[in-house]
Amino acid sequence: MSIPAWHEVAPQLVDVAMGRVPADTVIKGGKWVNVYSGEIIPDTDIAIAAGRIAYVGPDASHAIGNDTEVIEAGGRYMVPGLCDGHMHVESGMVTVTEFARAVIPHGTTSMFIDPHEIANVLGLKGVRLMHDDAASLPINVQVQVPSCVPSAPGLETAGAELTIEDIREALTWPQICGLGEMMNFPGVAANDPKMLGEIAATQMAGKTVGGHFASPELGLMFHGYAAGGPADDHEGTCKEDATARVRQGMRAMLRLGSAWYDVASQVKAVTEDGLDPRNFILVTDDCHSGTLVNDGHMNRVLRHAIAQGLKPITAIQMMTLNTAQHFGMERDIGSIAPGRQADIVLTRELVEFEPELVMARGKVLAENGVLTVDIPPANYPDFAKGTIHLGKKLAAADFDISAPEGANKVRARVIGVIENQAPTKALEADLKVADGLVEMDGPNDVCQIALVERHRATGDVVNAFVSGFGYDKPCAVASSVAHDSHHMIVIGTNKADMALAANHLGKVGGGVTVFSEGVELATVELPIAGLMSDERAEVVAEKADKMVAAMQACGCKLNNAYMQHSLLGLVVIPELRISDKGLVDVTKFEKVDLFL
Repeated sequence: MSIPAWHEVAPQLVDVAMGRVPADTVIKGGKWVNVYSGEIIPDTDIAIAAGRIAYVGPDASHAIGNDTEVIEAGGRYMVPGLCDGHMHVESGMVTVTEFARAVIPHGTTSMFIDPHEIANVLGLKGVRLMHDDAASLPINVQVQVPSCVPSAPGLETAGAELTIEDIREALTWPQICGLGEMMNFPGVAANDPKMLGEIAATQMAGKTVGGHFASPELGLMFHGYAAGGPADDHEGTCKEDATARVRQGMRAMLRLGSAWYDVASQVKAVTEDGLDPRNFILVTDDCHSGTLVNDGHMNRVLRHAIAQGLKPITAIQMMTLNTAQHFGMERDIGSIAPGRQADIVLTRELVEFEPELVMARGKVLAENGVLTVDIPPANYPDFAKGTIHLGKKLAAADFDISAPEGANKVRARVIGVIENQAPTKALEADLKVADGLVEMDGPNDVCQIALVERHRATGDVVNAFVSGFGYDKPCAVASSVAHDSHHMIVIGTNKADMALAANHLGKVGGGVTVFSEGVELATVELPIAGLMSDERAEVVAEKADKMVAAMQACGCKLNNAYMQHSLLGLVVIPELRISDKGLVDVTKFEKVDLFL
């Protein structure tokens, strides 16, 4: 859905502002949160016509006609619709439509999505599915064409590949706003022609290049990456990261997702060091459906950012105007000002921000946390389903790890999970050997992780070890959501349960499942590319809650452990990951042996 461009309706907006013709809607008597001036201006009216703002001022009585809808703000704050400048819909386990249904009541009216999860499974046609889903919605959903499919060529095998020609084609689609996060930062620093070619095509199209520099090192590789052209980065985890990016002319995107808590540490660059906040953007990156339905979306981020010491008006600027300017969409979104889309949120509190009315493009979409419009579910075609191809029925023996001949113990590399952060640690552990097989170490929280190939039915299983989940019962958790190549990741303390969990996902077409001692505790079915459900967001959130509870019942105490689970195959974020090729040292971008 769309509304006319500003220039197409400018005569009508002028007439409304001058009082020559009536407005469609007038909001009366609110506090104008002005992100341009940094002021909060009381006793303000807003007149709206053709989905855009015609007048903002002290009295819009001159724009009220017999058929004008009048909304009494009653002294409430009038805030620009909130924008999420970097996110992956697939992490919500739902379609673009269902994601929108979940977040609109929370005040989100613009999203900038990077569908590189579905691209790794279905390629360009999968991106097109989400693009077209986005185009049908009553809010602004812009799409970044994924840049790195696969994310790390030679270190993983994805289900599809995007070429420079694919990128050029997608850049012509109406909802495409730029290039998705450029994860192959070593490739950019090494002048890889494909990576630089994608960036060049995006810049030539006048669109924004998304960044992703996941290394903590800020030496020459970082400077080479910045010289390559990425315009933003969301992988910072500390104040120094945010400062370095802004100094190099990039926007620092500070994320608060379901499991990523990177705002508090980085926002100190503004609150303590006094850096100009105009080049800082608040985002979520990854939120699962339980977070969206139960806790919120950008409203949750706003409350958190304010709690870290930001002034409310500054935090709002960092998720409205800053985002709009970054993507070259300032004339449409990000502020309450003449000509802009009438994306407006009414709320009584800024610090404890809870939307009471949400309007997008001049239409009221939600009130008091409830949608007031019908948004029909999206229908995805059959080719987007049935994408789990295991090649065989897995058995417990497929998860055996053979020790070097004659060894009675081994020293093994172990993937170490860091709570609330995307990076992992490269740990080591001494493990016992029995009957030629390496054993887990439950008391020291070392269990098994396996990657099961699911795109080409090879039947291959790569086994290794992981620490940090805290599982203390016989159990297994399997997920076909495994960024970015989206093979199946299975983690468990019991090989029989690992086989059962993997086979169950093969049967239901993908998702997340938890098994313990042969019993299925919870499953979230995700039949669309093995990534998204075709059910309503509320249903998916309920299933996700049961999945989280099942993981906790098995001893897991991590916050949003599922998000950590799903990223353990992401071979572009240090330090140690698993892929269909084996273990990957992401500090060196090379495969390494399991045993030292």
